[in-house]
Amino acid sequence: MRFPFLFLAAILFFNSCELKTKPEDAKDKTVQKQQEIKTFEAPEFSLAEANKLLELPLHCVETEYPNKLSQTIGSDADLQSPEALHPLFYGCFDWHSAAHGYWSMVTLLKEHSNLDKGAAAMTILDRNITKENVAKEIVYFEGKLNKSYERTYGWAWLLKLQEALKTWDHPKAREWETTLQPLADLIVERYIEFLPKLVYPIRVGEHTNTAFGLTFAYDYAQVAGHTELQLLIEQRAKDFYMKDAGCPITWEPSGYDFLSPCLEELDIMRRVLPRPEFKKWVNDFMPALKSKKFKLPVGEVSDRTDGKLVHLDGLNFSRAWVLYGLANQYPEYNHLKNIAHEHIAYSYPNLVGDSYEGGHWLGSFAIYALIQNQ
Repeated sequence: MRFPFLFLAAILFFNSCELKTKPEDAKDKTVQKQQEIKTFEAPEFSLAEANKLLELPLHCVETEYPNKLSQTIGSDADLQSPEALHPLFYGCFDWHSAAHGYWSMVTLLKEHSNLDKGAAAMTILDRNITKENVAKEIVYFEGKLNKSYERTYGWAWLLKLQEALKTWDHPKAREWETTLQPLADLIVERYIEFLPKLVYPIRVGEHTNTAFGLTFAYDYAQVAGHTELQLLIEQRAKDFYMKDAGCPITWEPSGYDFLSPCLEELDIMRRVLPRPEFKKWVNDFMPALKSKKFKLPVGEVSDRTDGKLVHLDGLNFSRAWVLYGLANQYPEYNHLKNIAHEHIAYSYPNLVGDSYEGGHWLGSFAIYALIQNQ
């Protein structure tokens, strides 16, 4: 009877061990499943997509109302219609959105010469980018109460528009570039005057973000060969951000963000630092980016009819363009493109046909993200 008893005890022991290990095995499989990274397809910037995206600026650049003038009133004389005050950039709800609406049209025409409504876009550009309209825009900026008007977000988009014209090989682009240059020169002067006075960078996720304002202005300075502006931005970016480390990306986003404070800072430093310096800097600034398992959840939008909440779609696009830019310049970060794909996949399907709350500006963000992935 001794051996059967031992045999039965052994069976009970092994069954007990099996019962104890099964829950752990299941837990390990759950953890493994949670760690799996879903693959997202790269977005296409096809002619069909360009045609859909063109509808957004076509709809808004000459739509005067609703309008947010964001002006300081000095007298009754300032109480004029948007078109009277800003004969070029009066549409798309506000001045800066009108500026990047024009940038959208120029960029789409550059990328695709056979757009269905390309002729309509060319007509609008020709009708509105005139010496008279630019002169009136300059008069507004030179008003004693308007020294900080659109600083620096609108400034950045105006220079981005001028950069797009300068890099477009088309006879009309040369004409419009020449016409717009006096306003671009004024904006450059404003940057050169303002940046030395800025003691601390503005680290928010909306219009006044310093890193974003520096980035687009830097691109313009390089294309235009404006050495003074380029060197000033390089110095100021280093002053503001060189000692930064451990950026708390997990704190983002705030409820109304359309820019990532961490990633916008990375975007300007990627431009101004030599490769060895940047590699060291980014490893201190956001070391987690190197990991193939790095995750960055998309910004979720609960109500796309709310003009502030829909900002988070813009955040998804701006995050994407920063990640594409980093991966394109530094192949060791190529895995981040999948995160960029995911961000675009979340927000892009809701873009075309969206309410006016997002349609007047989000197209520009989508276009800029898409061209960074080409």
